[in-house]
Amino acid sequence: MASKAYSLLLTILLLNLALALHATGIDYTYNFKSVANYLPSYTKKVFNSIDSCWRRNSNWNSNRQALANCAVGFGQAAMGGKYGRVYVVITPYDDPVNPKPGTLRYGVIQTQPLWIIFSKDMVIKLENELIVNSYKTIDGRGAKVEIAYGPCITIQGVSHVIVHGISIHDCRPGKRGMVRSSPTHVGQRQGSDGDAIAVFASSNIWIDHCYLARCTDGLIDVIHASTGVTISNNYFSQHDKVMLLGHSDQYSTDKVMKVTVVFNHFGPGLVERMPRVRFGYAHVANNRYDQWLKYAVGGSANPTIFSEGNYYVASDNKQVTKREVYRNWKNWKWRSSRDAFINGAYFVQSGYGSIDPNYSARQSFTVAPGSLAPALTSDSGPLKCVVGQAC
Repeated sequence: MASKAYSLLLTILLLNLALALHATGIDYTYNFKSVANYLPSYTKKVFNSIDSCWRRNSNWNSNRQALANCAVGFGQAAMGGKYGRVYVVITPYDDPVNPKPGTLRYGVIQTQPLWIIFSKDMVIKLENELIVNSYKTIDGRGAKVEIAYGPCITIQGVSHVIVHGISIHDCRPGKRGMVRSSPTHVGQRQGSDGDAIAVFASSNIWIDHCYLARCTDGLIDVIHASTGVTISNNYFSQHDKVMLLGHSDQYSTDKVMKVTVVFNHFGPGLVERMPRVRFGYAHVANNRYDQWLKYAVGGSANPTIFSEGNYYVASDNKQVTKREVYRNWKNWKWRSSRDAFINGAYFVQSGYGSIDPNYSARQSFTVAPGSLAPALTSDSGPLKCVVGQAC
């Protein structure tokens, strides 16, 4: 009975989404179907290698900074505010030029490392893009925190940033105007694009256990030679261009980019770019894909993509991959290993030679077969953590 109820609820959600997309004027002629029948019969919750590092500890609240020891993949070294004090956000109020103590913006612009937490549930509607300084962690555990209905997060020219456990949705473009980026600098901004999180010329970044949906532009962009990035345990939903890795087909500096996309749930109502990659290297591992309108994994400008242990449930469009060119792509290294292909899904491989991510000992993690991805991603998105209890 529970599985039937879940299937009915998901079908209603998808139909409502289709109506909402139609109302926007976007022609998403997608025959939404329930994915419940395509899931393994055994989907018992399993802690993945990131969650098993910290979630069993009932004292997580008294040692929040221990989370910084748990990342895997290319963003493993992201420290965030591990060696800083705890800063508490007490109000959703926002002033982009002269932020007040107790606000999120006041915390993220500081020059010293900070581990930023929230005193209560809150919805933060930013007045302009939130420019995050180096060595910051935004940690939503223990509260329901949303950044929504305005401009959202910009990570530009910095390093060691962790974003964990918050919902970022319905983001809108930023306005042209003055925005403070540090206690001593306020500068003219030209207006952000409306991404949920834009990572620009930055390194050692970890985005974990967030919910991202329905933004004007992308949900996550990693561009302009950003590298050392892990995107994990997130829940993506109801969006067109989900994740862009690489600025443009002409920006060859993005060859340095290395991104790990792991343990994410690409949920209902997604169209394309999960991710789309240019020039760099993407390890896409143990993610769950609940159908797509155009494609799941794509790219241009000769990127290297290693798809490993993912669970791909096809919609009417069966091909997982899309090269954004018509020729000269057969030498691009795009490989699939131990992926699970459901409902006719298939991955078009290409290229020769090794495609291993060559992780260091600290970066490496065990990739499970694709059939286990639904279990490993069963707790994607923000967790309902209660102080004094295992999360």
